[in-house]
Amino acid sequence: MRSASGGGPFAALKNIPITLLTMAQTRLQLLGNELLTEKNQALRQLTLVLAMVVFMGLGLLFGVVLALTLLWEQRLVVLSVLSLVFLASAVACYVALQRSKRRSDGMFASSLAELQEDLRQLKAEQHAQNPG
Repeated sequence: MRSASGGGPFAALKNIPITLLTMAQTRLQLLGNELLTEKNQALRQLTLVLAMVVFMGLGLLFGVVLALTLLWEQRLVVLSVLSLVFLASAVACYVALQRSKRRSDGMFASSLAELQEDLRQLKAEQHAQNPG
């Protein structure tokens, strides 16, 4: 961290708090942006999931009523088959949910990556100033 004004090492030491505060401000802004993005994505996904559940429920209800009406003579078979289909669908949804949770990069991935890069640069600069 060399001083642009040419004041030597003491001037560079005076600039350290300013540099650290600037870095902290940038990281906090990035963190706020990530929080807002995650919140918006979660709300959108929740809205879509709720709409999907409502429409799927209505579709399944009308489908069962239609199947029972058309095949009244075999209503026990129709109800048994449809129950198995619904349970298999629930299991498939559970498996898909588990997979999506595992694939997530995690919150604050960008912030953590930037902080790691800052640490790497500070250590490299410190090593360059004190090669002994």
